[in-house]
Amino acid sequence: MAQVEKRGGLLRKSSASKKPLKEKVVLMYDEIFMTEDPSKCSPRFWEELFLMKVNLEYLEGKLESLDGEELMKIKDNINCLFQHCIQALGEEHPIRVVNALQTLCALIRGVHQKNKSTSGFDIINMLMGFDKAELCMKNLMESLDSLLCAEGSESLKSLCLKLLLCLVTVTDNISQNTILEYVMINSIFEAILQILSHPPSRREHGYDAVVLLALLVNYRKYEVGGPLNGQQYKDKEEEHQSGFFSALTNMVGSMFIADAHEKISVQTNEAILLALYEAVHLNRNFITVLAQSHPEMGLVTTPVSPAPTTPATPLGTTPPSSDVISSVELPLDADVQTSNLLITFLKYSSIVMQDTKDEHRLHSGKLCLIILTCIAEDQYANAFLHDDNMNFRVNLHRMPMRHRKKAADKNLPCRPLVCAVLDLMVEFIVTHMMKEFPMDLYVRCIQVVHKLLCYQKKCRVRLHYTWRELWSALINLLKFLMSNETVLLAKHNIFTLALMIVNLFNMFITYGDTFLPTPSSYDELYYEIIRMHQSFDNLYSMVLRLSTNAGQWKEAASKVTHALVNIRLGSICQKYQRSSQFFQEVTGKMCLNVAYHTKARSGQNSGNSKPAEVCFFSFLTLIYT
Repeated sequence: MAQVEKRGGLLRKSSASKKPLKEKVVLMYDEIFMTEDPSKCSPRFWEELFLMKVNLEYLEGKLESLDGEELMKIKDNINCLFQHCIQALGEEHPIRVVNALQTLCALIRGVHQKNKSTSGFDIINMLMGFDKAELCMKNLMESLDSLLCAEGSESLKSLCLKLLLCLVTVTDNISQNTILEYVMINSIFEAILQILSHPPSRREHGYDAVVLLALLVNYRKYEVGGPLNGQQYKDKEEEHQSGFFSALTNMVGSMFIADAHEKISVQTNEAILLALYEAVHLNRNFITVLAQSHPEMGLVTTPVSPAPTTPATPLGTTPPSSDVISSVELPLDADVQTSNLLITFLKYSSIVMQDTKDEHRLHSGKLCLIILTCIAEDQYANAFLHDDNMNFRVNLHRMPMRHRKKAADKNLPCRPLVCAVLDLMVEFIVTHMMKEFPMDLYVRCIQVVHKLLCYQKKCRVRLHYTWRELWSALINLLKFLMSNETVLLAKHNIFTLALMIVNLFNMFITYGDTFLPTPSSYDELYYEIIRMHQSFDNLYSMVLRLSTNAGQWKEAASKVTHALVNIRLGSICQKYQRSSQFFQEVTGKMCLNVAYHTKARSGQNSGNSKPAEVCFFSFLTLIYT
């Protein structure tokens, strides 16, 4: 009961002989909510108000209790309160500044709750009035900028950031927040970067600063280029390179809450992921920060400066700020593990994406895959991912499953980071074939794989990877789609996903000789397609049935039918398995084919070397002729 009285501003309840006793600040709030100007009777009213400790709950509750008509009657007093709060921010007395910041937060939240169904213009009018809005916001932003950049109290800076976050999130749709127009005109970008580039301030306020920056970047991003555009972001980032991205590194790393022997849980944080996405999406130079290597936390090392290794750059691209990579000092000790922001992100993604039934984790998983798509689209990022000279041990989380043993973490091989990305995609494919099928996530997952393969084909990168795991995962996914056709078709267009998977196999068949590491890898591909021919035949029967009917899936199914032509040729081999003599002949011819293929790869037959697709069809022709 005492707590309720305190929230209501009561120091003493009323009784038969005594009147209720209220806090002085509550009495002053009550005067503001009258139609008369409170300073008429008390000229020092506003000076005294900001010496009183703010009662946030009472002020917000009072605003919430008024209806729209009552609120409009006291609009002038609210405007006056808002303006005097801004004036108090310039005071030397810190108590006045703190109380003014808290009062502004309460005013903004209270008016927002009252005007939730109305436009941002009503909020501006209610807080400061249209005629004075520009001047008020200019003074407010200048005061906040001064407080954030000054060598003052950290609690003051924290309140400034909270106030800015209140302003930015005053409407549910950030692009409809008209107050942000004034925030963007009077940019505080320099102040945010100063916080992030200064280690003590970054530790105290890094989270709020990064979230604020991500929100500002998203304001009307698809309509017009605001003052805080990608180019300005790029220029300023170069000046404050280490501080800003160290903040992201530290905050992404701090999201883990795990136990080595238990099922790993994680604190989802869409705000930090959004900031990371904006950094990757808007600024090519951020890729260099993803690539910056450092010894893993907890390892004592003596760094040695080796000769810098620059990843091979594809034709037509220029690596951004390569001096950043060249200046990185890496330990040469083979026992010392190195890490970077990308490795931290991959580990985080492997945990977040394990459970997509939770809505927050579903959104976080989607953001992770969107970020990976941006990375897979970047030529320089791909050059780093595929660089044989940049090998890392990446301990991805693997979901516990009955049909597989727990992987041993101690003997993880050092490999290019693209292997970890592919492992993450394979892990997602294998572990999310469920009733609540995350179609959107699967599409994005296959897109990441496709973009990586396109880079390997374009740059002829022969990656030593266990491709059979990917092929097996893709085929099992096709089997799942066919087994649950009726249920899934009621919710999703499964043919889009099926077409993407079939096209991946077509890419391996047609261009595999440009990126598969050895001839035996190509033979494994033939073997896998022939071994699992029944799955492809069943898929063909399903799409043929739907493409010949006049239903809604006719066109989508027809595309899959046409894409299956290459793969279905492999099923012809199956009917000859009973003839041992035939397979003896094929074995001999296949050896000649592989020898020719190997010779072509070594360059000895470069003038007449056949494309992989021709070799594949030649092999199939030998089988059934």
